[in-house]
Amino acid sequence: MVTRSSPWHRLALIHLPMLLIAVFALGPYLWMALTSLTPPDDIVGRGVAVDPSAWTTASYERLFGRTSFLLNMGHSLIVALGTVAVGLTLSVTAAYAFSRFRFAGRRLLMVQFLVINMFPVVLLILPLFVLMRRLGLIDTHIALIVANATVAIPFAIWMMTSYIDAIPKSLDEAAMTDGCSRLGALWRVILPLCVPGLVATGIYIFITAWNEYLYALTLGGRSVRTMTVAIQTLIGEYQIEWGLLTAGGVVGALPATILFLLVQKRLIGGLTQGAVKG
Repeated sequence: MVTRSSPWHRLALIHLPMLLIAVFALGPYLWMALTSLTPPDDIVGRGVAVDPSAWTTASYERLFGRTSFLLNMGHSLIVALGTVAVGLTLSVTAAYAFSRFRFAGRRLLMVQFLVINMFPVVLLILPLFVLMRRLGLIDTHIALIVANATVAIPFAIWMMTSYIDAIPKSLDEAAMTDGCSRLGALWRVILPLCVPGLVATGIYIFITAWNEYLYALTLGGRSVRTMTVAIQTLIGEYQIEWGLLTAGGVVGALPATILFLLVQKRLIGGLTQGAVKG
């Protein structure tokens, strides 16, 4: 016999703990937003303004009017979208091969992809810097796209392999029986069925490249300065412009947040689809 829990029981054991977790997770972002709306002269003296009547957009006006932050966000967008294009192209084709073919060294290669993610990113900076300098790609978008792809692709291959494993092989065979080539079956049959997985993997790659800092600092420069490096430059040697710093953080977080809200349903569907093998 199933007994229903009382409303007070659900409130104490479910709703209140979830509310506390949400406040704990969103609290720093809310505090950052309030700091960006506080008049710069009042941040140090009076603290963060909670009263809406005291809010001002002076920090945002200074951010867009006196700095090149919009240009920096454009560089970040180019790098992130380029990384998504390269990452999805390579991860989908590699995942299809790992899912549909059984060859010598397959398990070893899959394990190596996981092992790569166990190493700190800082270990890869020096060899990548030497390689990009010899190729003459320092301070270019291509250098940052390639560097970010080295971090995003291994885990993306694991994600896409689980999605493609959930699609029956009989669909490939039926498509090839009807005249499709192997690549044709991948393009016309597998990819349309993997759209939720492609969305989830693409968002993972985009956010990884959008928030990346070490590669952008090392391989970038004056010509290509991404949003994360631009925010760091707002920290002075003797003082910190808290208004500009938090305004840059709020604006920098908006694209990833808006992207997540637009594709939220497909993202959740892709994550749940990749968690179950059919």
